[in-house]
Amino acid sequence: MNIVLFDGEEWEHLLPLTFTKPVASLRMGILSFTERWEKILNEKVSFKTQNYLEEKFPIQLQTENIFINPSYLPTEELINTIKNLQLNQTILHQDKIVAVKTDHNNPTITEQVIHIENLIHIQNSWDLFTYNFQAIEFDFELLTKDRVSQPISETNRVLHPERIFLEEGAKVEFSILNASEGPIYIGKDAEIMEGSMVRGGLALCEHAKINMGAKIYSGCTVGPYCKVGGELNNAILMAYSNKGHDGFLGNAVIGEWCNLGADTNNSNLKNNYAEVKLWSYKDRRFVKTGLQFCGLIMGDYAKSAINTQFNTGTVVGICANIFQSGFPPNLIKHYSWGGNSDAPVFNLDRAYEAAEKMMERRKIALTSVDKKILEHIFNLNNN
Repeated sequence: MNIVLFDGEEWEHLLPLTFTKPVASLRMGILSFTERWEKILNEKVSFKTQNYLEEKFPIQLQTENIFINPSYLPTEELINTIKNLQLNQTILHQDKIVAVKTDHNNPTITEQVIHIENLIHIQNSWDLFTYNFQAIEFDFELLTKDRVSQPISETNRVLHPERIFLEEGAKVEFSILNASEGPIYIGKDAEIMEGSMVRGGLALCEHAKINMGAKIYSGCTVGPYCKVGGELNNAILMAYSNKGHDGFLGNAVIGEWCNLGADTNNSNLKNNYAEVKLWSYKDRRFVKTGLQFCGLIMGDYAKSAINTQFNTGTVVGICANIFQSGFPPNLIKHYSWGGNSDAPVFNLDRAYEAAEKMMERRKIALTSVDKKILEHIFNLNNN
């Protein structure tokens, strides 16, 4: 079975998070969409994505291929239907392709159609944190079924230990773990430091760390190699990003290789309790989210200085560097050097240098392919 995860129209609605990657590489719950489907199907996948991303995320085609739109959270019905797909059968949800088995190179609707209802569909950036709790629950069952957790240290105070799972090398001491409302997953070599207060659902991925005295509310994902401190609520950090100090992050999605300076805060509720609007790169305007609580969406490689204050419903572009005083605008451009609407452009070579230094600490290289992707985004913003 050859599996290809393809970008649908959701890719544009999930910008800026998808400027540097296909939809399948986003993380929600414990796993990325790619990791989730590879675990479910026990198959390696490839990608059908935007032209400028193809070198980093190539496609592998065979005579027959199953194309899956990864923006749908799996259900048992969907999984079984995909596993039993016959050639030229298509699975639709509200007239949109969820999966298709075909001998063509593109996912197109065939004459044999299977309709599936009641799927969680990630159509916009804010859907990631909105449905993160459900994704954590799904992934927890997927990863821990018929397995035994590492023991929880007696120094901790624990509610519902049967809903807490520690992978090999995970460390938790002198903390409060409350899994009464959702599961708590602590990944391989991850750590919750002393004095932390945690409510499930929580996904603390491999090598991630919660610093001393943190307050972690439900629906949070701390991606691989991320560090967090202070207060988090219904927030996702994709991977290799840090919010290591005090400050509030809520109803938010932070991309990869980001850093939030000490006492960075985001508002997730307007003073007049009105519906929050977010910038849409596709529509080139602010659009209604239907949410009263909506905080910060930050693209890869962005940084904020100490004491940064983000307004409700702020979108931050790729490689933006925010350090000017006052509230930044609700849209911060790619490669902004300062964050204000009239801020100068962060030089591309200097942006490479900053990324290389951050990645070097994790012994990961910024490749020539990565630089091509960043240059493409730079040119979009400055031409």
